[in-house]
Amino acid sequence: MAVKNLCPSSSSRAHQLLLLFFCLAVSLHVPRASSLSFSYSAFNPDDFKPEADARVKDGRLELLGDEFAARARGRAWHKQPMQLWDGTTGKSASFAANFTFSIQSVPAGKGAAGVGHGMTFFLAPYTPDLPQESYDGCLGLFDENQKGNYATVNASGDARFVAVEFDTHQDPWDPSSRHIGVDVNSMDSRGDYKVLPDGSLVDAGVMSATVVYDNSTRRLDVALIVGSDIYTAAATVDLPSLLPEHVTVGFSAATGDAYASNHTVLSFSFLSTLPTKNSTSLAASSSNKSTIELGAGVAAAALLVLLLGAAVAVLLVRRRGRQPYDEEKLTTDGDDSLDAVDDGDFESSTGPRPIPYAQLAAATKDFAVEGKLGQGGSGAVYRGHLKEPGRDVAIKVFSRGASMEGRKEYRSEVTVISRLRHRNLVQLIGWCHGRRRLLLVYELVSNGSLDGHLYSTEVTLTWPTRYQIILGLSSAVLYLHQEWDQCVVHGDIKPSNIMLDDSFNAKLGDFGLARLIDHGMSLQTMTAVAGTPGYLDPECVITGKASAESDMYSFGIVLLEIACGRRPMAAPSAGEGKDGQVFRLVEWAWDMHGRGAALGAADERLGGAFDPWEVERVVAVGLWCAHPDPKMRPGIRQAAEALRSRKFRMPLLPPKMPVAVYLQPFGASTMQFSDTTASVGSMPYASTTSHATATGTSSSSSPPAVTEHLSPRA
Repeated sequence: MAVKNLCPSSSSRAHQLLLLFFCLAVSLHVPRASSLSFSYSAFNPDDFKPEADARVKDGRLELLGDEFAARARGRAWHKQPMQLWDGTTGKSASFAANFTFSIQSVPAGKGAAGVGHGMTFFLAPYTPDLPQESYDGCLGLFDENQKGNYATVNASGDARFVAVEFDTHQDPWDPSSRHIGVDVNSMDSRGDYKVLPDGSLVDAGVMSATVVYDNSTRRLDVALIVGSDIYTAAATVDLPSLLPEHVTVGFSAATGDAYASNHTVLSFSFLSTLPTKNSTSLAASSSNKSTIELGAGVAAAALLVLLLGAAVAVLLVRRRGRQPYDEEKLTTDGDDSLDAVDDGDFESSTGPRPIPYAQLAAATKDFAVEGKLGQGGSGAVYRGHLKEPGRDVAIKVFSRGASMEGRKEYRSEVTVISRLRHRNLVQLIGWCHGRRRLLLVYELVSNGSLDGHLYSTEVTLTWPTRYQIILGLSSAVLYLHQEWDQCVVHGDIKPSNIMLDDSFNAKLGDFGLARLIDHGMSLQTMTAVAGTPGYLDPECVITGKASAESDMYSFGIVLLEIACGRRPMAAPSAGEGKDGQVFRLVEWAWDMHGRGAALGAADERLGGAFDPWEVERVVAVGLWCAHPDPKMRPGIRQAAEALRSRKFRMPLLPPKMPVAVYLQPFGASTMQFSDTTASVGSMPYASTTSHATATGTSSSSSPPAVTEHLSPRA
């Protein structure tokens, strides 16, 4: 097959895509014999047929499950057939598809040595009879037993397919380890491919792909958006000669023995159109009613294609030309009206959407008290059920007539979390603002928050469950700090913001204090120091700087809390604390560790039923992350590796907690806490022990931390 315009210039890409969609839309202005259209921002299991390892879960299409399985393959296709061509008229269909997806590599310590092989968008006979043995580079479509003859053997019968592959592993027939390819009854793209950079496709966040087929030119166009980069490919493919009259559309993926990845499709929109042979005769012979219905159908179809094209074009324009986001626009313009907020300010192309207030009121029975799940510093959370897309949700209602701080948290949460997709993050489904109300709609995580289980008087979390939660939390923070387009500083990592699903997997939520920082930049000034006492980095209080290092401090405190079963600050127990000083978990745990008694710090309710190495490692990593000197803290990748691997060589922590002196340039500080417990609202920061002293009277213009450094590794 010929390769056409595989690498157009960047200046013409948006124009080409717009022209492509425009031509397709114009072609729709003739009567149709058949069409198929649908759009899913959340997948309905009743509409898709999963096969092998694929499944629909929580509105997502997990092609290989969600357990990073090696030697897996999965397929899923839409249950309604598409008419590709008409045998009586000789006409063939055009179609447009748009989908968002992600490919994630295996977290450290899971066992697989490399990245899986990739995934496809495919067309196949309805219903397909695709081979079960289709692992590795066969991508769930081709017979593995024939892959040695890939240059001469083609699929046939009901096993035929035409696919767009997103390949992440180089097999003998592949041009590179990262490429887009067009496959026809074989996994060999035979020249119809686009080589991508090595760092693309895997762990690249949410990607968007558009596939368009033009029946008049037999041209198949592909556009892939990865972050701010756009890749296009095109091939000439005579689909009617390759596939039967009725086909199905779907996705597939596969991994090999030593390779694993998660392949997730997040949204999917599709439209096909098939013209009749004689539109004039048809129009003349139709009744007025039929003509009106047909015209309405054509207009709707044309509108859908134009919307698809517009979505891609808008995304391209935003990616290339948008200016840095003005966070203060909503919160400091002096306008109290929440109705003035523009939904266009919130990027929602990957799933979350605005939801009318009436739907949320109906979902919660007008926010009935019996459906209230809890009350936080910024508002209440209610349980609800949305009829569309048919799922239970948690609806966070910010306080009526939200304060400036509340409005800023609302905007931060929507603009940040709406663009994030990770199995260990709470999924944002939608939002609503108006009538002086601010509401956020999340997936309902069945087991509630971690703190409710950690301090339950009825059931004690077992150590394996706690360790699983720790590993899940580390994966979430790793994604936020290093694996997304920008570094996301969460700003409020604590047990009440860690939700647990039905399998007690951790999901980090509440991004109201989150900040975006470009990779390579370490600090961002906060307009007000915000956080929760006990979890907030002491240096952050003094300097007013949010950073990945301040998140690591909070992460370390949470690790200690999970292992020890004690809150970070509390009134002293009998025999603990002097002169009524407040108990501080990090100081107590450091003392236990320094005396070689780290196991004695484990939660007494565990009754000794734990893995000693894991407890000691969690305590050590927690202290490392909570080191008074931010420069001595690990990055999240180091911390995650230390938690997962027994081969990781930990640094030697000093036996006593290092002394840190934070010099504040502007006099004593009073910090405001945006989401606290009990009656804590504002308090001056000052340490109560000799281990960490905050000085608020220095006139120094720089705030260095003076510490005893970690001993070098052995």
